[in-house]
Amino acid sequence: MTRAQLTETSGYLQSVIKSFRPEAGIILGTGLGSLADEIEPLYSIPYKDIPHFPVSTVESHSGRLLFGILSGKNVVCMEGRFHFYEGYTMQQVTYPVRVMKQLGIHTLLVSNASGGLNPLFQESDMMIIRDHISLFLPAGPLTGQHLPEYGDRFPDMCDPYDLSLIEKAQQIGAAHDITLKTGVYVSVPGPQLETRAEYKLLQMIGADAVGMSTVPEIIVAHQSGIRCFGLSVITDMGLPETLKKSDFSHIIKAARKAEPSLTLLFRELLKVM
Repeated sequence: MTRAQLTETSGYLQSVIKSFRPEAGIILGTGLGSLADEIEPLYSIPYKDIPHFPVSTVESHSGRLLFGILSGKNVVCMEGRFHFYEGYTMQQVTYPVRVMKQLGIHTLLVSNASGGLNPLFQESDMMIIRDHISLFLPAGPLTGQHLPEYGDRFPDMCDPYDLSLIEKAQQIGAAHDITLKTGVYVSVPGPQLETRAEYKLLQMIGADAVGMSTVPEIIVAHQSGIRCFGLSVITDMGLPETLKKSDFSHIIKAARKAEPSLTLLFRELLKVM
């Protein structure tokens, strides 16, 4: 990532969306794309047409940047994110967050599909992320050249998830009879799922859910001064004692069961931002 690349990418997008200025960014996780149908679309741009943008290779990810109106707010939505396991660097994985910041967002809403590590969780539960663990990532997204205009070289990560957004989400859940768990999300490289021993280790260090995304984007967004809210949908259970084989179709099915509640929550959260 260079300053020139960011300028070219944001310049191209600005030439397409003209005077439209997004307030919030949304990143949709695996099997959780229906929120995009709620957006009043103004501009839809395939990733392949955007200079320096990676291209999503995951089967369930649409691969486009959608600009429009949701709950009265100007939003930019990533229909499909990028992962380290696709062969991208952490800088490429988080590049869209840098671009969205340049376009004007001040808030980022992120969803993901994850494995449950907390025995009190069930498949299709939704967990508000209150903290995360990034120790298992092969590299951090802030390594390499530092551009001072994008935040501190050593950002403090004591509160990467905005407490006011968490509180508002909990109030929305209570008002709409949506059960919301809270917990710690741990990010791992993937793409293989974890072994019994690995699940046990992740439980021991305090993780409630495990996935292959989200944390890099949150780190970059937080460094950039963007308010962040993260939500995990538990799509399979990683309890070592009762571990069962899972596959991609099972994960998608569990994610889609939670989609209506996730869509409502994000829609209502945008209203009260």
